[in-house]
Amino acid sequence: MQYMLSALAPRGLPSRLLSLLMLAALAALLLHGPARAADPADGPVGEGSESSGEGDKVGSGIKGSGLPVPRFVSLRTKEVNMRIGPGVQYPVEWVYHRRELPVEVIAEFEVWRKIRDPEGAEGWVHQSMLAGKRTVTIRKDKARVMLRRTDSDASTPVAWLSPGVIGKVLKCPRNSVYCQVEIEGYHGWLSRDEVWGVYRAETID
Repeated sequence: MQYMLSALAPRGLPSRLLSLLMLAALAALLLHGPARAADPADGPVGEGSESSGEGDKVGSGIKGSGLPVPRFVSLRTKEVNMRIGPGVQYPVEWVYHRRELPVEVIAEFEVWRKIRDPEGAEGWVHQSMLAGKRTVTIRKDKARVMLRRTDSDASTPVAWLSPGVIGKVLKCPRNSVYCQVEIEGYHGWLSRDEVWGVYRAETID
């Protein structure tokens, strides 16, 4: 630092002034520190750079999305930070590594969403890391679940599913206890009681 300031200072600059310049530069470095690199697992968190993963337009200063709360969404990427508060200044409590995992939005603050995961853990993620795509996961308290060929208790199986398997929701008809899903190329029906990610009385077309 001293070498750089000496090289750039005009000839004849008093040593006292040069020392003051050096102290000011050192104080600025200690006060602000090096720039913090953005964490990709938080999404675009800079002011004015927010982009919505849920289809809602949210800018800085707007309190939430206006969408229903609670609601189910899914993780947009394979790595998502969950923080203890709504901002990058809060510590990361957990890092998700499961793209399309269903989560429930239970609160909002500006561009941050408080979510609950299938295990019951709660925390805050940036809204750009969430997608409106609806998914479900087989409940952990189920030993094995049958993917049905039709929406009937008497249906034959298409496949047998293990707890934690994630599937894309195709539809959940009104007044039906079943939802049609796609899991690894297989299409079939699952009971709402067998999965986490849809509400009992919810209709999805």
